[in-house]
This record gives sequence, C-alpha cells and structure tokens, in this order.
Amino acid sequence: MKYLIAGLGNIGPEYHETRHNIGFMVVDALAKAAGMQFNDGRYGFTATLSIKGRQLLLLKPSTYMNLSGNAVRYWLQKENIPLENLLVVVDDIALPFGILRLKGKGSDAGHNGLKHIAATLGTQAYARLRFGIGNDFPRGGQIDYVLGHFTEDEQTLLPQRLETAGEIVKSFCLAGIDITMNQFNKK
Repeated sequence: MKYLIAGLGNIGPEYHETRHNIGFMVVDALAKAAGMQFNDGRYGFTATLSIKGRQLLLLKPSTYMNLSGNAVRYWLQKENIPLENLLVVVDDIALPFGILRLKGKGSDAGHNGLKHIAATLGTQAYARLRFGIGNDFPRGGQIDYVLGHFTEDEQTLLPQRLETAGEIVKSFCLAGIDITMNQFNKK
C-alpha cells in the first residue's frame, strides 16, 4: 500500500523553518528519523519510507504554497495513490501552538495551500493534519506572523511536537484515520 504524505511549505532559504513551513518540518523529521534523504523531483522533493509493508512517499512541493495542488496531483497520479491515502500536513493559525488535529476532510479555512489542493483535485475530501502555530499577531500582521520564525519557547517544544506529528502520520498509514483521530485528537 502506498501513501502520499504532503508537507506544505515554501521553498527557499528565506522561508526555512518559518511557521508556514511546519509541513516541511514534519516530513523532514520523519525522513531524518528514518535516515532518509530527499531527492529533487518533478514538482517537489521526495523521500520514500517503508513502515510495516506500507510505502510512504514524503513530499515537499517546490511549487510554493499557493500552487501546492499541482505537486499533490502529479505525485498521486504518478504513483497511482488513491485519494484516501493522501495526507496533507499544514500549519493552522486557528489552533494554539503545538496542537495537532487530524481531519478526514474539511474546508481550507483560508489556507492558500489547501485551497489550491481542493481546486486542483476537485474535492475537499482528503485527510489533513493541522499543526497549530497560534495567532499571536496584531491586526493586519498575519502574513508577517506566518512567515516569521518560532519563538524561543516554541523552539524548545518543537522537537517533541514534530515527533508526535510523525506518530500521527505513521498511525494514519498503519491503523487508519478513524483510530488515529480517536487516539491523537484528544491530546
């Protein structure tokens, strides 16, 4: 069984480890823990991870956030991965920092990456793991906030939250979305 785990973010050193790139950070942590390297491919960087007979194709789109759907669609089709085996990892300002929520479908909640994926795939019925980045910004400061770096306190907690996000990804692939939501969304 194959799964596509798409961690959303923006390419380029100016975006490295910004709040908006938490999707990249989650798949980077998964690859690093498995000793895997990303390869530069069409529409993004990929690494393949095998876990208990499941193949996880980790994807960091190189299309920039607003065009993420192009990379997701391409890799789903290229690898013949069914939509129910897609998991998109994304930042969420509506959740406090470090809160993780897995959902089987839903709206884009104003997130441009999710909006483009839904438009490209023609559906919002795909799983997404929302990683809370908080919303501690003044009115009109959202863009600077999401493209900014984590605070010192957040950076201290980040490795543990990335590890938990990785556990959620693995559970999604091994146990399914319902069991995984029941186990992790309560925390």
